[in-house]
Order: sequence, then C-alpha cells, then structure tokens
Amino acid sequence: MLEIFICEDDEEQRKRLTQYVSDYIMIENLDMKVVISTAHSKDIINYLQQNDTTGLYFLDVDLQEEKSGIALGAEIRQYDTQGAIVFITTHPELTYLTFTYKVEAMDYITKDQFTDIQKRVIDCIDTAYHRYMQNKHNHRKLFQTKMGDKVISIEYNDILFFETSSQLHKIILHAHNRQVEFYGKLKALPEMDNRFYRCHNSYVVNKDNIAEIDIAKREIRMVNGQICYASSRFLKGLKDIVPK
Repeated sequence: MLEIFICEDDEEQRKRLTQYVSDYIMIENLDMKVVISTAHSKDIINYLQQNDTTGLYFLDVDLQEEKSGIALGAEIRQYDTQGAIVFITTHPELTYLTFTYKVEAMDYITKDQFTDIQKRVIDCIDTAYHRYMQNKHNHRKLFQTKMGDKVISIEYNDILFFETSSQLHKIILHAHNRQVEFYGKLKALPEMDNRFYRCHNSYVVNKDNIAEIDIAKREIRMVNGQICYASSRFLKGLKDIVPK
C-alpha cells in the first residue's frame, strides 16, 4: 500500500486537501491510504522513525513552526529516499529552496490557484501511484546507506559482495559497476536478506551472483569476474550453490 502524508497548519485547507485525496482514492479504488493528516511536522517524522515506508507527501511550505515544509521534506528524505514530495504554498518564489535543501520535489502547487489545486493533487496521486505499482511489480529491493550527506541506494540484485575495510568499523560494498564504503557491521548483513551469506570473517557474498567456487583455493568468482574469499569454516554452506 502506498501511504499518504499531509502536513498543513491551516485546518480548513488541511481538511479540504485530505478530502480531495480520500475521495479520489475511494472513487478509483487505489491501493493507497491517508495515514497522517496533521498540522505538526513531528507527527510525520515520528511515524517514519518507527515504520519502513515509501510514501506520497503533501507538505505546506509555510508551516507555523520553526521548521519549514521544505526543511521537513529534507528530513523526510533521510527516512524515505524513494517517496514523492509535493509542496503546497502561497509563495511560488520559494521554489529555489528545494535546491538549497536538496529535496527532489514531484510538484509545487500554489494555493491561490483554487480551481487548479484539486486537479494538480489528483495528477500527483496518479503519478506517484503509477511509479509505486511499477516498482512493486518489478520487485525492486534497495540497499540504502549514507555517505556523508548523501543517501546511496543500490538494488540488491546488483550487489556482488561486502568486505571489511582497512578503516575501522567500515565495510566496502562491491556492486556490478561501483564500490561504496560505509559504516556498518558485517555480521548484520545476512539478516537483511537470505541472498547474503557470511562466507568469511571478512566477507559476505550475494549467493545469486556467484559464477563459480574453487574449493581448493577457497575463492568465489562472481558473475563479473571479481573474486571474494571463503574460509573453511563457512565454505560448506556454499558447496551446493554452483557446480565446482
């Protein structure tokens, strides 16, 4: 289900926007739901901290609190990198702030265009729902981690293996076309997906991307030719994956 979040401090406008969204979901029988409709940004952040979700967010830019709607959008991105964010405001000149805060917005709706707001909201719902269903049917699963102030997303299918870095508490992720170094614990990776197997004290391999295993040398050749290693202790768990 695609979850919808609305943050608007004007009660009348919030009720109207929530009604637009709820009515359209019901009429079109979409797999969507308004989870939170609130005047307070913390309600949305608290929810995201406790739930793993991909959502559609309608955010008032001019919230009557210290945090603006655009700052809220930037904070949402820390928890939901794939979500669709729509800003609603009476100040279209503030659109430049979405670039300052590095928030990728689906749309920017101006409140004074009263006859157009409902149509623009519906267009955003249609677009977000179409993308959600595409991703759902493609069964895309993303591994996400932070590098500095950036969130890096890599499809699980593209991951070859992980290895411990020479830098303390860091892990190197080897994908088909890139390497990413991040802070983490190697032992936690196999719990994330059953494709990941701890094959060595310093390596976790994606079993789906193994091309061959040399038992004598304890080498695992990946589908792109890269090599990672297995220890005798963990090798038995790989013997039946591919022909030796």
